[in-house]
Amino acid sequence: MANEPLVSIIINNYNYDRFLAQAIDSGLNQTYPHIEVIVVDDGSTDNSRGVIAGYGDRITPIFQENGKQGAALNNGFAASHGDIILFLDSDDYLLPMTAERVVEAWKPEVAKIHYRLQVVDAESKPSGTFIPTTTMKLASGEVWRQLLQDGGYVSTPMSGNAYSRAALAQIVPIPDAYKTTADDYLMISIPFYGDLVGIEDSLGAYRIHDSNQWALTSVSGSRFRRFVQHDLQNFALLQQRAKEFGFEVPSDVEMRSLGRLWSRLASLRLEPQLHPVSSDRSPQLIYWGLRSLWQFSGFNWPKRVIYSIWFIWVGLMPRPLAKFGITWLYAPHLRPKVIDWALIRVRTLVS
Repeated sequence: MANEPLVSIIINNYNYDRFLAQAIDSGLNQTYPHIEVIVVDDGSTDNSRGVIAGYGDRITPIFQENGKQGAALNNGFAASHGDIILFLDSDDYLLPMTAERVVEAWKPEVAKIHYRLQVVDAESKPSGTFIPTTTMKLASGEVWRQLLQDGGYVSTPMSGNAYSRAALAQIVPIPDAYKTTADDYLMISIPFYGDLVGIEDSLGAYRIHDSNQWALTSVSGSRFRRFVQHDLQNFALLQQRAKEFGFEVPSDVEMRSLGRLWSRLASLRLEPQLHPVSSDRSPQLIYWGLRSLWQFSGFNWPKRVIYSIWFIWVGLMPRPLAKFGITWLYAPHLRPKVIDWALIRVRTLVS
């Protein structure tokens, strides 16, 4: 990698004119000088085109018919020239030093650098929470080994990742099957093409608002059904990638992944009649969850105890109380403040 590599910030946008300028400005105002900003508009019907036009030749605009996120990222990547690629959702934004920190941490063998995102609201007010939470360390090194071991790893949403152009070139274009879940496609595929580096600091903002496709503004069965369906799709992709590299995926890898088991239990408890995996039962998912925690997770014992209680609580309590537990895990920004206070006290006592 050259001493001063070009960094391409590719912003994908659909009808987010109220947030778009902040995203573009965050790309243009980086402390690192070697930047290009590409904005791909996915057939917006609001004033997004007007916002984009206002930047003139400071950015590279691409206007496409509505083809979803995957197509926007493919077109943005094809138009880019950077050695390092940052994909930014237009309702999120970067901090000024993001590119500089990424370049400082870059090495030739790296396929992806990921960094924590601070959760903000529609007015950019910080919630005090982060994705992932500050208690979870971002994966680093030969993460493909962890993928084969338990089917997942600690990472961030789309706006929290910087990719090697050389690595991306081996897995794009993003297939149409992942047109709305490009994050998943990249997360599963990229570790097979180089090392990962985790920057534990927050270098961007993840906005939660009423129009988010994936952010949890409320806890509902339909949202968790989508999580489960995409987990099944991701498992199939993992098997495909492993086969391409001559590796084998353990037959029980789905039962080793806490993320998958959390989603499946939440989906089953919230709306059992619509749950995508008809063979699932609460006692079985509780057992698999406890097994995953104590045999395969890297959590310390206090966290294992807390999450063990979560599986038992959500699996066995009446639905209203189960929903309370699901909200605690998946939507920390919706927790009553007294719960956060109690958690801090517990962590202090056991540390």
